Amino acid sequence: MASPGKKHFPLRIDPAVWAEIERLAAQDLRSVNAQVEFLLREALARRGRKLPQPVPLPPGDAASD
Repeated sequence: MASPGKKHFPLRIDPAVWAEIERLAAQDLRSVNAQVEFLLREALARRGRKLPQPVPLPPGDAASD
């Protein structure tokens, strides 16, 4: 189930990129969705775009991403 207030969209992605994101997500103990959002926020920060910190999910809700 999607988190309330978050946008969703289909994404076409190279299988090799997807596999690497899955590997990073597992290494960082995140869902693939959370890893993609983390990487996007990281890229935006490198370009000088400031965003508010994401609101942490209550314990037990992280698996629903």
